[in-house]
Amino acid sequence: MDKNLINQLLALPGEELHLKKGDFLFHEGGDKAEHFYVVLKGRMSIKKFESSGHIFALRLVGPNNVIGEVPLYEENTRTYVFNAIAREDCSVYSIRYDVLESAIAKDHSLAIAMMQIYTLHMRRQQAKYRDLLLYGKKGAFYSTLLRLANSYGVEREDGIFIDIALTNQELAEFAATSRESLNRMLSELRKLGYVAYDKHHLVICDFDALIGLLDLEVDNIDPNISNIE
Repeated sequence: MDKNLINQLLALPGEELHLKKGDFLFHEGGDKAEHFYVVLKGRMSIKKFESSGHIFALRLVGPNNVIGEVPLYEENTRTYVFNAIAREDCSVYSIRYDVLESAIAKDHSLAIAMMQIYTLHMRRQQAKYRDLLLYGKKGAFYSTLLRLANSYGVEREDGIFIDIALTNQELAEFAATSRESLNRMLSELRKLGYVAYDKHHLVICDFDALIGLLDLEVDNIDPNISNIE
């Protein structure tokens, strides 16, 4: 995310919060939404909990990224629409909505930047839902690998090294599937030689072949949209 915008946000009156791994920054539905957040350190997982017990992971938010833009300007009682959970020890900068809204009213450049953030995050979420609806669990999983490559990929001779260790359960949540189904899909890709493991890190050995498995939309390949953050 644009460093100038982050600095602009951090210059607003706010409070630095510290969370331990597993702590909730906020809960969907239950917590009254009053704050907008900038991640300073660590990574936050953004998830939806379904009444059926299924978990759908939407974002993995690292430093210099924002959380909580959706309820901005909502009238009456506004609540968060996702859960934000510390994947590791985290620090975030909390800004009250009324402070942010006042700053936006005075600064048109900040207003435009916030609109761009909102639009970008909505496009990313719409792309994730589209993948699941149009391409099923395999499509959701394959596009998750592409998003990880765009967000955390490091080019190596043997392929694209994913510079974050994710459990199979976490990968399953991004594909909105069970860990058992995820294990089968991952095993198929490993047999094809498309992915491999380096200790606890995934390596995408054949990025083009992975893209070719499905007739993906352009957004799936655009690193600005096909992004896990």
